[in-house]
Amino acid sequence: MSTLSKEQIKAIVKGNNFQSVTDVTNYLKDIFKDIIQELMEAELEEKLGYAKEERSAKNTDNCRNGYSTKTLKSEFGEVEIQIPRDRKGEFEPKIIPKYQRNVSGIEEKIISLYARGMSTRDIGEQLKDLYGVEISAEMVSRITDRIIPEIKEWQQRPLEPIYTFCFMDAIHYKVRDEGRICNRAAYVVIGVNVEGYKDILGIWIGENESSKFWLGVGSIERTQTQSNCPDGTFYRQKCYSYYLSIVSW
Repeated sequence: MSTLSKEQIKAIVKGNNFQSVTDVTNYLKDIFKDIIQELMEAELEEKLGYAKEERSAKNTDNCRNGYSTKTLKSEFGEVEIQIPRDRKGEFEPKIIPKYQRNVSGIEEKIISLYARGMSTRDIGEQLKDLYGVEISAEMVSRITDRIIPEIKEWQQRPLEPIYTFCFMDAIHYKVRDEGRICNRAAYVVIGVNVEGYKDILGIWIGENESSKFWLGVGSIERTQTQSNCPDGTFYRQKCYSYYLSIVSW
């Protein structure tokens, strides 16, 4: 497959007004919204005592009753979510309390759930930290059972065979680890294919941002893509020694 010329690449950048930070933010906002939605659905399942498709097997007079819309203010901008409701009107999600609209401060912790290297235990600890209270093991299990398949599907989705160029960035957040507050960095790689469409290729978690960690991030798995990246924008000075073997410059 032929690669694009430098002139074609410049035209894509100009035509799409590509800003690495802006586009990373937009994609992360979508991921944040999806996970918040899944967390609320899992909370409602815990409240009702059964999953959506299991009601016929349960002896209960309460059930799901559609959704209400709520707009949240986050570090990624405004995010519109659909809050699930129950027939009795008793359900109030814990992850987004009834009168809370500003969720700044939890976005990075939500995004980190998508990162490679997060074990089920790590995800459980992250959920406890997110909720700010000691939630039950059953609740953690119900939530992880719901979100892990979606996370795995996203991580293992097939990628494009060629990306004209890629950008790297990192978002920083604090997390509680064995009673201590630690700094973490979520490393994000975003690629642009030959048609100018952008996609997040992967997210990784590290203790802090460094060029050494970026070298390790290079293992965007070959089971997903035999990525070619013809432009030198791919942090050439930091990653040249690693990417030379897998990237067509």
